[in-house]
Amino acid sequence: MGRNCAAPRGSATSCIRAVARGWAKSQGHPEQMFDGRPVIGICNTWSDLNPCNAHLRILAEQVKRGVYEAGGFPLEFPVTSLGETMMKPTTMLYRNLASMDVEESMRANPIDGVVLLTSCDKTTPACLMGAASVDMPTMVVTGGPMLNGKFRNRDIGSGTDVHRFTTELRAGTISQLDYLEAEAGISRSDGHCMTMGTASTMACMVEALGLTLPSGAAIPGPDARRKRLGHLAGNRIVEMVSEELCMSKILTRQAVENAIKVNAVLGGSTRRIMPGRRPPSSKRPGPRKNSVPKPIALGRWRVMAWARHTKSWAKKPWRKSSSASPSGSIPPLSKPTTTTSIY
Repeated sequence: MGRNCAAPRGSATSCIRAVARGWAKSQGHPEQMFDGRPVIGICNTWSDLNPCNAHLRILAEQVKRGVYEAGGFPLEFPVTSLGETMMKPTTMLYRNLASMDVEESMRANPIDGVVLLTSCDKTTPACLMGAASVDMPTMVVTGGPMLNGKFRNRDIGSGTDVHRFTTELRAGTISQLDYLEAEAGISRSDGHCMTMGTASTMACMVEALGLTLPSGAAIPGPDARRKRLGHLAGNRIVEMVSEELCMSKILTRQAVENAIKVNAVLGGSTRRIMPGRRPPSSKRPGPRKNSVPKPIALGRWRVMAWARHTKSWAKKPWRKSSSASPSGSIPPLSKPTTTTSIY
């Protein structure tokens, strides 16, 4: 069972590992699950206190199906969930704590690979940082953006228009009933903010880095295709374990530079260039060879990011397959590189 439990029954540590197997069997796992097959951890940031991640339990079941189908043994475990909508003053204060939670959970338990289920802003970089420090086969499945908000036949953005409506209510230009009507339609489905804020930006960066399957950033949270993506991710992580495809082989300098360019062209959140948000895991696997390129070296891309980060751009329905690429994934925005990816 995983790195720490697949020992011959007669080895010196077999008694310890037999205890681990015995306790695992208390959950109903049959004997064949302990035959040396890869154990896949499903790192879940689900929480009722984090609405953006509240549907990840459903997504975890899809990942488990894929792992079982590919011959793996999936085991789900919880980690600190960081919900920007609830936690005050900001989840940034707890990002490193969540990263430590992910890292130590992965190190301490007998798993061979991991699927990170993330969604809200800081959950994605926190999980990436922790996983990169461990450097085992890793995939990310994000929760996806929610559907566009609606208010009297107009699109409204979950992460932006709420401030406008609050200001208008205080100014007396809309009534309390108008405000409550807008509030009821602004976040109307599973998923993270549909505007190009931190959550959507980090999901795009994960895909640009090659750490999720194609279209992983674009499919809306309530869309059935996201469930299928979770199933396929379960298939792929088992293959990655057999290939020994660890994060250090994916997070190359070329991958990080490509992600910075993709962020600029998409008009991603300008928070993306903060020390806490630049591919935060790229400094971790290996020493200097994978260090993050300084954003100033890609200055022209940063200018584009500032120019395109507008409200009208943020709410364009680019996530639809027809407006992204034939597959619904992020379109090829820069020259192809020799970067390794999970697919």
